[in-house]
Amino acid sequence: MANVTVIGAQWGDEGKGKIVDWLASRADAVVRFQGGHNAGHTLVVDGTTYKISLVPSGIVTGTLSLIGNGVVLDPWALKSEIEKLEGQGVKITADNFAVADNCPLILPLHRDLDGLRETAAGQGKIGTTGRGIGPAYEDKVGRRAIRVCDLAHLDEIEPQLDRLCAHHDALRAGFDEPPIDREQLISELREIAPFVLQFAQPVWKRLKKVRKAGARILFEGAQGVLLDVDHGTYPFVTSSNTVSGTAASGSGLGPNATGFVLGITKAYTTRVGSGPFPTELTDEIGQGLGERGHEFGVVTGRKRRVGWFDAVLVRQTCAISGVTGIALTKIDVLDGMDKVKICTGYRIDGKIYDYLPSHAASQARCEPIYEEMEGWQESTAGARSWADLPANAIKYISRIQELIECPVALVSTSPEREDTILVRDPFED
Repeated sequence: MANVTVIGAQWGDEGKGKIVDWLASRADAVVRFQGGHNAGHTLVVDGTTYKISLVPSGIVTGTLSLIGNGVVLDPWALKSEIEKLEGQGVKITADNFAVADNCPLILPLHRDLDGLRETAAGQGKIGTTGRGIGPAYEDKVGRRAIRVCDLAHLDEIEPQLDRLCAHHDALRAGFDEPPIDREQLISELREIAPFVLQFAQPVWKRLKKVRKAGARILFEGAQGVLLDVDHGTYPFVTSSNTVSGTAASGSGLGPNATGFVLGITKAYTTRVGSGPFPTELTDEIGQGLGERGHEFGVVTGRKRRVGWFDAVLVRQTCAISGVTGIALTKIDVLDGMDKVKICTGYRIDGKIYDYLPSHAASQARCEPIYEEMEGWQESTAGARSWADLPANAIKYISRIQELIECPVALVSTSPEREDTILVRDPFED
C-alpha cells in the first residue's frame, strides 16, 4: 500500500478538504507538513459542515492527525479551532492528535508586524491574510523563534526573548510602535502552554512507529504550488514551500515516504489576493462561475478571482511537484455552459510561451491562448461513475489530461464525500 501526499496544483482553494477527508477515512494517519492557519478546508460529512484551518482534516473521521514541524503554529488559533470542533461532536485527545514539539509558534507580535507591513506597502501589497505566517517563518529562519518545546521551559526563555525583541523592537520603532511588552507575552504563553503541551511530542518519532507498523500515511499540504515561495508567482506567494517534497522535511520522514502525489485541481481556476492571473474573467461569465462555485476564501471570506482552466500552469505545477495523478474538483460548476475554454499557452510581447516565466512583470503581461470546446447542459452534480457524466464533460476532462501531461485519478462532483468518481486509487498504487 502506498502513502499519499496531497497538494494543491493551482493557487490553493482547489477543494483539498473534501478529497483529504475522503482519503483520510481510509488512512491510518494524516499529517500537515507546512503552512499555518492561513489555510482553510471545508468538509461536508453527512450534511454537517466543518471549517478547519490548522488541525489536519483526518480528525473529523477520528484518524490519527499530526501537525508536523514544517507548520507554524498559532497556539491560540489551535485552541479556538479544537474547541469549535469539539462543540460539533469531534473527539480530540492526545491519542488521535499530536503537535510536533519543534513547531515554531506564531505570536501576537507576528500578527502585529504582518498588519503593519501590509498597511504600509501601498501598491506593493501582496494580499497576506494578516495572520502572522510570514513573520513567524522569518523568525524560524532567523533562528530566533519560540517553539512548542519552549512552552515547557518558560522560566529559561529570557535569552531567546532577548534575540526576538532585539529584532522586533527595531522593526516596531520604524512603524512608531512601542516595544514588545515582554511580561505580557510571557504571561500569555504561560496561560496557553498547558493546552498545547498536552499534545506536544516528537512527531517524527510517532510517524516512524506508524510507518514501521505498515500503516497508510496521508500527507496534507496547504495552499497550492503556485503559492510556493520558490516556484510560485513570487512575490505574490505564501512563506513556505508548498510542493510535495516539503512533506519529507516538514514531517520528519524521508522523501521515500511520500508515495503517490495527488494534485488537487479545479475544473477552472481561482486565486485569492493580489498577483498575476492570466485567465482571469472579469465579465459576467466569471461572475457566474464565482457565484455557482461559492468562491469565497474559507479563512478570510474574501471573494476569489475566477478564470478559465489554465493547462499551462497545471502542467508546470505537476512537473515541479512530481504529481502522480490529479483530482479534478468542481466539474459541476461548469454545467449549463454553451462553451468552455482551456488556456494552452501564453503570448508575451508577441512571443509564445508554453510555461509561466519567473519574472513578475512578464507574468503580468501574459495573454492567454485559448482552445474552445463545446459545453454541456446536463448536470454532473453528484455523479459517481463515468456513465453518469455527459459526453462533453468526459471530452473536457480527457483534454485536460492530455494538456497537463498527467492522468486524472479521481473526479469530485459535489462537496459530499461520496460524490467522487475513482479512476485510480492513490492508496493502492
